[in-house]
Amino acid sequence: MSPASGESRASATAASGPISVDDHLAACLAAVAPRPPEQVDLLDAVGCVLAADVVAAAPLPPFDASAMDGYAVRRDDLSGAGEGSPVRLPVTGDLPAGAPAPLTLEPGTAIRIMTGGPVPAGADAVVPVEVTDAGGGTDADGGPGTGSVVITEQPRPGAHVRPAGDGVRAGDLLVGAGTRLAPRHVALLAAAGHARASVHPRPRVVVVSTGDELVEVGDPLAFGQVHDSNSLALVAAARAAGAQAERVRAVGDDPGPALLAVLREAAGRADLLVTTGGVSAGAYDVVKAVLSASGDARFVQVAMQPGKPQGLGAVTAPDGREVPVMTLPGNPVSAYVSFEVFVRPALRAMLGHASPSRVPVAATASQGWTSAPGKRQFVRALVTDQGDGEGLSVAPVGGHGSHLVADLAHANALVDVPADATAVSAGEVVRCLLLDDVDVVVADAAAGERLP
Repeated sequence: MSPASGESRASATAASGPISVDDHLAACLAAVAPRPPEQVDLLDAVGCVLAADVVAAAPLPPFDASAMDGYAVRRDDLSGAGEGSPVRLPVTGDLPAGAPAPLTLEPGTAIRIMTGGPVPAGADAVVPVEVTDAGGGTDADGGPGTGSVVITEQPRPGAHVRPAGDGVRAGDLLVGAGTRLAPRHVALLAAAGHARASVHPRPRVVVVSTGDELVEVGDPLAFGQVHDSNSLALVAAARAAGAQAERVRAVGDDPGPALLAVLREAAGRADLLVTTGGVSAGAYDVVKAVLSASGDARFVQVAMQPGKPQGLGAVTAPDGREVPVMTLPGNPVSAYVSFEVFVRPALRAMLGHASPSRVPVAATASQGWTSAPGKRQFVRALVTDQGDGEGLSVAPVGGHGSHLVADLAHANALVDVPADATAVSAGEVVRCLLLDDVDVVVADAAAGERLP
């Protein structure tokens, strides 16, 4: 196992008897760790988890700024101003956003100012252009104004002025460590002058499929062959989870040195290896045979459906690193469900997320179904919003077969049925793991129905 797991190779043997999903997940999480933090450009940091707090070095805005297009004034100069008693003030200059030099407002005058422009020294309010006659702020040739403006109200103190530090004060926490950076965080960090951020780098994942029957997608099939869909699906899932992921061409079922050589070469450019196929108890389970012989993995039967055969271990990379390897079943649905239950949480832990697993949501079963006793069942299902504030409804999609990848494609959730349950009844509230970016209506409705 990897050093993070605390297990030695001497203990890397096949386990006897089924273990729980939680026990195998705990072992998977113990086998991985985030990569050391790196400073990356802000746009490259989107989707990554901050490794350190980011604190404001200066206030935002950095100066008193106008919140409106209008005129910077002294309130005392507008005493008694109203619709029936307008006050005319000479306009002595212009302050656009990005003004090259500060101005000072003299008593008895006004300065035209644009939204975001720095409020001049001496001014204590901004009058919106809507309560003026929009009088001449510039000469006819467009130079600094010598015109005047008529104003029909006295502003309140500080009207339409954004004080320096109104949004952020120097020393304020902008974004805390452990936050997954989203576009809204980029807006704040960029406004505060941060071009880079310290993040946990995206883990590098290499997926290896095994099986003599596997053919590259797009190549013609001979009798008994199928396309290698698993490796593409798992790479796509790993990328969706935030990892950098790639695949290698499928390896055959020869239990000789070829597979181990492929794994060791792939480990040189990976932080996590994921294999699919060859982990059960058949005559051609090459992954189990090769890694068991090298003492690099522990294979278990997990009390779950689908995805019972699982393995976890390490492969020595050419640079000497012990790279964790998670071995998944070969049936397409089993492989995908295993990824969701074990690999995705491991990737989130490697990315630095404090909570690696998906947060379940509550939904009401629209129909009943049976569940295998003694096995935690992950049922492909479709979650929909019932409307009218009635919450979420869920129904199974297709059958239980682990080869029914078409059913998986039409599901947007997995129903997590406990191992001690033998059936789910219509009307029962169940735990659902929402997949991918499900419909916003569903996500919004689910927000108020999260389960512990």
